[in-house]
Amino acid sequence: MIGSSPTEVGRFLEETEARLLELSIEAQQADWVYSTYINPDTEALSARTLARLIGVTVDLAKRSTRWNDAPITPVEARKLRLLRLSLPLIAPSDPSESTELTRLVATMEGKYARGRHVLRGSATELDLQELSHVLQESRDPARLTDAWTGWHSVGRSIRPDFERYVELANRGAREIGFPDMGAMWRSKYDMDPEAFSSEVERLWREVEPLYRSLHAYVRRRLVETYGPDHVDPRGPIPAHFLGNMWAQSWEGIFPILAPPEESLGFDLTRILVDRGTTPTDMVRYAESFFVSLGLDPLPPTFWERSMFVRPRDRDVVCHASAWDLDFADDLRIKMCIEITDEDFRVVHHELGHNYYQRAYAGQPYLFRDSAHDGFHEAVGDTIALSVTPEYLRKIGLLSTALPTGGDIPLLLYRALEKIAFLPFGLVVDRWRWEVFSGGITPAEYNDTWWAMRRTYQGIVPPAARDPEEFDPGAKFHVPANVPYMRYFLAAILQFQFHRALVRAMGSGEPLHRASIYGSKEAGEKLRAMLEMGQSREWPDALEAVTGERTMEARGLLEYFAPLQRWLDSENRKAPVGW
Repeated sequence: MIGSSPTEVGRFLEETEARLLELSIEAQQADWVYSTYINPDTEALSARTLARLIGVTVDLAKRSTRWNDAPITPVEARKLRLLRLSLPLIAPSDPSESTELTRLVATMEGKYARGRHVLRGSATELDLQELSHVLQESRDPARLTDAWTGWHSVGRSIRPDFERYVELANRGAREIGFPDMGAMWRSKYDMDPEAFSSEVERLWREVEPLYRSLHAYVRRRLVETYGPDHVDPRGPIPAHFLGNMWAQSWEGIFPILAPPEESLGFDLTRILVDRGTTPTDMVRYAESFFVSLGLDPLPPTFWERSMFVRPRDRDVVCHASAWDLDFADDLRIKMCIEITDEDFRVVHHELGHNYYQRAYAGQPYLFRDSAHDGFHEAVGDTIALSVTPEYLRKIGLLSTALPTGGDIPLLLYRALEKIAFLPFGLVVDRWRWEVFSGGITPAEYNDTWWAMRRTYQGIVPPAARDPEEFDPGAKFHVPANVPYMRYFLAAILQFQFHRALVRAMGSGEPLHRASIYGSKEAGEKLRAMLEMGQSREWPDALEAVTGERTMEARGLLEYFAPLQRWLDSENRKAPVGW
């Protein structure tokens, strides 16, 4: 029996970290095989190893409560707390329910990955990537509606599994002392769960005026394109007109939103294609960025074991992700890379995860994670902010620098990606928090999803949706049990990081033009934060790179200040809001 002395808690933690490292490697390896070779056997293996990891973690978390009131060191106390929060899913202690829950998640993810739709007048099944191309390229409202509703039908088959998953996940969370799964997720941010909810709302209110200005401009241009019969000049925007399956980013329709007679000044997709760029080349560009900051090249195994291209002979999960299979140096990315401007930036983002993973590998196992999950997402996004025209010139993709002035097209393009995302990034978990707490019942799943999206995003579906549909399930992170608030926080933090790193390198450029490429000074500040992992509370990590201890939107607002002035001018005769 475990006692309560400092020596015993130290021994418990040492044995716990060794055991969890072993099981985590096993689960990561099985999940990698499942994600890159989807079939019933790999699904079962992945579910079984995850169930084993969750079962042991839950058991250890329950045993750790023995030291809740014991006189232990701050490091030991932090490790015990992180142990109880180390998984985004806690299965019930009943073995059959634990196995059922992990299989449910694997099944939901598999249904999502196998989703296909045949457009009217066609005999060809299209996957998510192909349907997304339709949303970007077509200007036929009927075809857009078909592609949008076709993909969203994947949620209907996921819904029964999701209802049971909520029930079992909440049961597991309660067993380790949380009222529900949502409260458990919010407890990972070194503050009270309700205080975290308020913090998120505070950040949203800081950026909401900029979003509403962007929404008003985009709506006006869509009215000009499709007419007031399709887009209400004063109302929310139908989701299928925004060039993205979830209307979470709008840069896909930049050609119809660009300021008249203005353009980006270059087409990165065309440049990459014309140069014969391969998926591996895309990753090499991103690796070179991190090396320019003074970080080491990726290990040879990264290039041997990663998945850069969709295989032709099997189903895979194409959703881009970065992996750290042995929690040391077996780094990989899994991505069906396309030779596009968007994927060029996504690859830079994913390698941000890998470099973070490598930097904190020297920490004890329970500290091998980011300061909070928003930090992990923000690092790669910070690097992507430095994919500027000047950076592209330095690496030979542009022949000359763009002239000063005329930055509005570039800022608008970036806002369609970054600012458009903010309310969606908020809604996904605000909706799930209420689902987990019981505030939203299964009968209300779809109606409340769209009510929230209308309130925060000013977005509506192409047509009335049956309450029996499950449109949240058409977003990967919902069936895959991936918390989403990290992306909202990252959308704020990346600009806070970028501003601090640009200042560290002594650049006098405006934030939207500055790139930290080649700056060893910026690299040193970044490295200091990355190496901390989760060993300290996130305000300490934030202070290491920015000198600040509070998440703030000032960097974001400074970055987009020229665009805000331009939007204010453009919207003088157009209604703002919905």
